[in-house]
Amino acid sequence: MSRVNTVLGPIPAEELGIVAVHEHIGYGMPGSELDTQWWKTPEQRYAETVPKLQKFHEYGGGTFVDVTGICNGRDVDYYKSLSAKTGVHIVACTGFVGGDTALPFFAQASVDYLTDHFVHEITVGIGDTGSRAGVIKVGVSRGGRMTELDKRIYRAAARAALRTGVPILTHLAIDAENAIAIFHDEKLPLDRVLFGHADDGVNAEKTRDTWIAEQGGRVGFDTFGYETELEDPPFWARPRKERLDHFLRFIDRHLDKALASADANCSPLGWPGVQGHTVNYLFEDLMPDLRAAGVDEATLTTLFVDNPAAFLTIQA
Repeated sequence: MSRVNTVLGPIPAEELGIVAVHEHIGYGMPGSELDTQWWKTPEQRYAETVPKLQKFHEYGGGTFVDVTGICNGRDVDYYKSLSAKTGVHIVACTGFVGGDTALPFFAQASVDYLTDHFVHEITVGIGDTGSRAGVIKVGVSRGGRMTELDKRIYRAAARAALRTGVPILTHLAIDAENAIAIFHDEKLPLDRVLFGHADDGVNAEKTRDTWIAEQGGRVGFDTFGYETELEDPPFWARPRKERLDHFLRFIDRHLDKALASADANCSPLGWPGVQGHTVNYLFEDLMPDLRAAGVDEATLTTLFVDNPAAFLTIQA
């Protein structure tokens, strides 16, 4: 039977429902808990997060994939309490947002050590939580090219994916040539990799999204809602129509390779976040925009149910 690791235990992929495949319960840089300006108490974070997940569930959302990663505020016991409270399946990840967010202990580790660590979090559990990771996060560090540490992490992730059957999700899809070369070298099928942030306002023009799909990789349009029309848009924002048109062009050719998400933070850690942007952009804005553009319900099911389920299913 197909299965996916969630923080409350493995479930059949058929029970995932509508999936937000690239999101954050709370993301912050290492040391963000020491920040005195933006830090929130656990009670404040809970009060800010629960209504968003409850609304997600009310809209029909089934699964929230948290891709925060090691060293960036991952808190699996907290995720377990949120999942039990709201009824939303939460998938936690192992791995790193990018090598530049890895603390020295991990930054100095060998490929073999990192592989074993990822495998342990997938097959045994994350810390003493008893919860197993359901996806591996990797990423390109600042500067737009993979560093040597990034390459070690990608190689370890490929080996862990092959040993455990869980997929890999990337932060940024730039420098995909180097990433794909590593995955090919490790003999990892590219349909086990979701190349993320193909649509953001900084890197979209540098991302070879159609080429990645032609190689067999999956492509994430997962910064929906970060729009230049916001009152205070982030530097990675993009005009709403421009992003939507880009996505429509892509799914017209590569629907089977496309996944969409909002990359929202329920309660950011050590930074203010982006006001007015939540995971529920998917229901409140994106799906209506897609319907208005002529996308039918079967295609929406492919994008938000079928493709994520195929991606997240453990290939054991």
